[in-house]
Amino acid sequence: MNPFVSVIVPIYNAAPFLKETLDSIIASTYRPIEIVMVDDGSKDDSLNIAQDYCTNHPECTVIAQANQGVSAARNKAIRNAKGTYILPVDADDKIADTFIQKAVKVIENNDGIRVVGCRCWMFGAENKEWKLPEFSHALLARKNMIPATALYRKADWERCGGYCEEEIYREDWDFWLSMMELGGTFYKLDEILFYYRISAKSRRSLAKGKKKRIVDAINHRHPAYMQKYLGGPLHYHRSWSRFINFFRSETILGNYVNWDEGEIIYAKRNILRNSNGFISKQFTTPSWWRGIIYGWFCKSKAQRSYEYAKRIAGLTPTPVAYREIRYIGILRQSWYVCKQSECKYTFNNLIHNKSFPNRTQILKEIGCFSAELYKRGIFHQDYSGGNILFNEDGSKIEIIDLNRIIFYRYIPIKKGLKMFERLNIDKDALSIMGTAFAQELELDTEFVINYIITHRWRKHIKQGITNLYD
Repeated sequence: MNPFVSVIVPIYNAAPFLKETLDSIIASTYRPIEIVMVDDGSKDDSLNIAQDYCTNHPECTVIAQANQGVSAARNKAIRNAKGTYILPVDADDKIADTFIQKAVKVIENNDGIRVVGCRCWMFGAENKEWKLPEFSHALLARKNMIPATALYRKADWERCGGYCEEEIYREDWDFWLSMMELGGTFYKLDEILFYYRISAKSRRSLAKGKKKRIVDAINHRHPAYMQKYLGGPLHYHRSWSRFINFFRSETILGNYVNWDEGEIIYAKRNILRNSNGFISKQFTTPSWWRGIIYGWFCKSKAQRSYEYAKRIAGLTPTPVAYREIRYIGILRQSWYVCKQSECKYTFNNLIHNKSFPNRTQILKEIGCFSAELYKRGIFHQDYSGGNILFNEDGSKIEIIDLNRIIFYRYIPIKKGLKMFERLNIDKDALSIMGTAFAQELELDTEFVINYIITHRWRKHIKQGITNLYD
């Protein structure tokens, strides 16, 4: 008995063409088949046409949903499909009557074939054969040569997670990459058995001018495939990708993969993302001469952040990983990742807010924490309001932005007190922190407080933005 095939048809405002499409499928020489249509919120007569076909053709069913996009419509249809094999056909395209029969015969006899397609004819705005190159994994990594209408196993759709429902404009290419990541290959029948309509609203036309967005999405979703067949990511000049990647090197230390995922919580010079409790900091791309320095002569900010976090464990959020990308040794991109801190507040919350709960106790704890840094020979050159974190009562304090830390065997006391220079807060608060700092180190309290106050960050004073006399 022949295996069951489900032909899935996503529909959106396809009334002028839908009958042609459905008639071409119904005329198929292959049985058993079903035609599962999903109307994706059409505003024309598409749904009524689909329902009429369901009345007259028992193999047809239709599901209506609010507009969610072609990928969501395909996924919905496949979830409701009963077939062993799936054949997507867009609502304005057509297939030859022998396509399904010939495709099933090929895929049934070869487990190594993941997808079966055919030669294609473009019609509508154009009228010619769609000349697609011969399949190879390396070429698929750079461009798509598999039409949307090709036969595959429903089990493979489940394994690769279905069609991506984000708007990436080349959802077919993305899906075929996901399928090929399962292993196997693509087989093209050497006959024109699929007819692709070209119009101003076709997905192929809509994708024009979206190169950067498409390439970024492909790299984000298929890094391992790109690495395997291109030696690195796909570049905007796609045909040059393998050559460019020949000069590319990548360093990753730690166990992390979601470098560019998550909610953006800060985006100025650097970009911070929160992804499931992990904070990823993507450093700004350095100038070329700084890239040479970081690439050849000193450690990158990402590497320093990771190594310093390991060195001062307990005083900063738990480090997870860092990543660097270089071209001919020149640093171009870098990331540092740590676990999200349990501390919800920064020192900035204390500025201009003398009624902050437990403020005095928190300031004392920050003074003691500063003394601990001093005792351990840790000098943070950017010990400022946004880089000091604390919890509700100050029982836990952490520092971040670690790449500007310097480690000393011994820090002269006056140099140690300079860490307070960037804490742009009122005099009383400085006095509270200074007292705690002095007592922790058994220093002269009056000297410490006076030094901290009189050596405030002079740039703040000159700019008239100091809070010293609040």
